[in-house]
Amino acid sequence: MPHNQPATRSTSQSVRLWPVLSILVLVVTALVGTGCQSDAAQSAGTSAAKSTTTTTASQTDAAGTVWLCRPGLAQNPCDGDMSTTTVTASGQRTVQADPVGGEKTYNCFYLYPTASNESTVNSDLTVQSTETADATAQAARFSRYCNVWAPMYKQVTVSGLGQANTTDPGAYTVAYDSVLADWTDFISNYDKGLPIVFIGHSQGSIMLIKLIQSQIDNTPALRKLVVVAIIAGGNVVVPTGQTVGGTFRNIPLCSATQRSGCVIAYSSFPSQPPADANFGIPGQGISLNTGQTATTGVQVACVNPAALGGGTADLETYWPVETPLPIPSMAPPAPAVTTPWLYYPRQYNATCESRDGASWLQVVPVGATGDTRPVVNEIAGPTWGYHFQDINLTLGDLVADVHHAESAFKG
Repeated sequence: MPHNQPATRSTSQSVRLWPVLSILVLVVTALVGTGCQSDAAQSAGTSAAKSTTTTTASQTDAAGTVWLCRPGLAQNPCDGDMSTTTVTASGQRTVQADPVGGEKTYNCFYLYPTASNESTVNSDLTVQSTETADATAQAARFSRYCNVWAPMYKQVTVSGLGQANTTDPGAYTVAYDSVLADWTDFISNYDKGLPIVFIGHSQGSIMLIKLIQSQIDNTPALRKLVVVAIIAGGNVVVPTGQTVGGTFRNIPLCSATQRSGCVIAYSSFPSQPPADANFGIPGQGISLNTGQTATTGVQVACVNPAALGGGTADLETYWPVETPLPIPSMAPPAPAVTTPWLYYPRQYNATCESRDGASWLQVVPVGATGDTRPVVNEIAGPTWGYHFQDINLTLGDLVADVHHAESAFKG
């Protein structure tokens, strides 16, 4: 596939992928039945109520873009109270304010994962509690170092994941066209030449890969604005043993020596992904949504957010107290936490592993005696690994990576 063209999927590729992904519909439906929907809605309400931003911007702009997050929104889930309770393995608690501060000289462009519970194949642009909760959980903490812009887009819904291969093979084209219009509005009317951090997860990563391929990778004037691209759970690929080429021709993976103008990509698992995994293995699973069908000569990229140069490092794990669907609550045992954020230091460490054609971020419990903090699990089974927790398991590291990338950025 030429890299200067938008990536699209054929119907046959869609058929191979989405019957597998329909398990997500079952997972979310089950969790909604247990009351987890109210957790997401409560998270959205908490973030909005504690927002520190004044009303200076419209949610729907003149170009028709609906902004989930943008500077100046009255109810901005990517801004607000970031105060955090640190809970150690021994149960010791401390509270820190974690101030956000004012307007930044860097922009973040964030695309949220599959969130919409609408009954149609593609969502409309109505902001709902599910998108708001994901934006809070994944993007809000980056506002310490950048102005977060997050457009609503006509994503394939949770329901649509099980339908798109039969009723509407163009569903992902609809979603990408919506993202492209949002991006065009953003870069033409708002960015004003500021350096950009890209953040995506899952379906957001699919859209981000297509956007960078078609609009940025082969456009030097835009490529020089890339501070870092965080593409979690999206199967970025590179030639085996290389750091550039494959998904992107010109933008390399981040490393010990390349800390800006680069890509952080990974999918997290507790152990080696099974042969039919949706992530971590080239030419299958989520790879098919970006036309990446090669199974030999390439590997799925793994950059450890906690150790860009490689090796094993402890993860800086952050959770909103009320986590979005389909993640169960990560709040610790009583007493109740009074801050909207939790930080669990030294609960997990991680290293990039590569074996039998798979590449993944292996996340391992540190194993402290008496640790009663809640733990993550493979919500949708081994083929998904820790996909739903990709961002929050490494959130503190990713925010630090953005800060370091901005410090190293030369444009």
